[in-house]
Amino acid sequence: MSLSIGIVGLPNVGKSTLFNALTKKGVPAENYPFCTIDPSVGIVAVPDARLHILSEFSKSAKTIPGAIEFVDIAGLVEGASKGEGLGNKFLANIRETDAILEMVRLFPIVGGGTEIAHVYGNVDPVRDISVINLELILADFETVTKRRTNLVRDVKRGDKIAVLEDSLLVQIEKVLEEGKLANTVEFTEEEAKVVKQLNLLTTKKFLYGLNKRGGASNLDESDPEKFKELTDMITASGAQYVLLDAKIEDDLKDFEGEEKEEMRAAMASDDVSNVASAKSGDGINDLISQAYKLLGLETFFTTGEDETRAWTIKKGSSAPIAGTAIHTDFKDKFIRAEVVFWKDLIDSGSYGVARSKGLVRTEGKEYIVKDGDVIEFKI
Repeated sequence: MSLSIGIVGLPNVGKSTLFNALTKKGVPAENYPFCTIDPSVGIVAVPDARLHILSEFSKSAKTIPGAIEFVDIAGLVEGASKGEGLGNKFLANIRETDAILEMVRLFPIVGGGTEIAHVYGNVDPVRDISVINLELILADFETVTKRRTNLVRDVKRGDKIAVLEDSLLVQIEKVLEEGKLANTVEFTEEEAKVVKQLNLLTTKKFLYGLNKRGGASNLDESDPEKFKELTDMITASGAQYVLLDAKIEDDLKDFEGEEKEEMRAAMASDDVSNVASAKSGDGINDLISQAYKLLGLETFFTTGEDETRAWTIKKGSSAPIAGTAIHTDFKDKFIRAEVVFWKDLIDSGSYGVARSKGLVRTEGKEYIVKDGDVIEFKI
C-alpha cells in the first residue's frame, strides 16, 4: 500500500538533514510503482530482521522490504496559511501525505561545533510547535468554512448526506476555534469516511522528531522542566515522539551493519553527549518503526526462491483485503490462503516439516491476518 509522511517544521530545525539520512536508506523505486519520484521524495525501507531471515531460509534471489515514502516539505513560516513563504504550495504538499512528521529543534543556536540561527532568535520547542500547528489549524478553518458555505443550499433542502457532513464540520470548526487539531475529535467509522474526503491537514496523525545535536547543550539536558512540558504537551495531544540526532544519522548514512555501529560507538566515546544516542540504536530505524506503529500498520510476508517480500497492511485486515497489497484482483478472486507464522516456519526448517506439524493452516475469507504471517494466496 502507498504510504507517505510529510516532514515539516520551521527553518533550521534539521528537516533536510534528516531527509538526507533517510534517503540514503532508500530502496529501488522500480519495486514501488505507486510512487511518483521527485527530488523531495524518498522511498525508505522499513527495518525488519524477519524479512532477511526468511530470505536466507528460502535462498531468495530478491529481497524487497516494506516501504514508507518521506516527503521533504519546505520550511514553514508564520503566515503560511495566508500564503506567506511558499504558503499554498507547502500546505498542498502536506495534504497529499498520510501523516505528519514534525521536526522540533532541541539543540541551541551555538554549540556542537556549529552555529545555526533560529528564526525566532532562541530555541523554544513548545512555541515552535504552536506556531506550526496554528498555521495548519488556520488553513483547515478556512477549508471548513468554505465547505460549509457550499453546503448551505443542500442542507436547507434536507439532503441527508449534506446534513451529516455539515454536522461534522460544525464539530471540527468548534475544535479549530479552540486552537486544537481536528484529530482530537472522535468520529464513528462512517463519519471518519466523510471527514477523510475533506483532506484536512490536522486530521492526520502526528509524530514529533525531537532533534538533538552531539556536543551541544540540548534542551532535554539543559532544561528538564521545559523538556517535560514539551513531552507532556505531545502525549496529551495523542501524538508520539522520537528523540534523534539528525546530524549523526546523516554522518552515518554511508555506513552499514557492524561498521555503522562501530562508528556510532566511536562517536559516543569522542563525545559523552552521544552515548545515549549510541545506546539507543539506529535513530532512523526507530523513527521509521514508530511511524509504522503510529499509522496502525503491520507486515505479512511472501517467500520463495524468486523473492521474499514484506507487504504493508492495516492492522485487522482480512485475508482478501490483505491480498490487495499484492494485487487488487486478490479481493474478488480470493479462494483461500495457506498461512504459517514466520518463526514457526524458520524453526521447522522447511514447509514440509511445518505442514506435518500442523503449523501451516488453510484460512478462508474471514481470517484476520497477523503481523509476521507468511502467506500463499490461492485464487
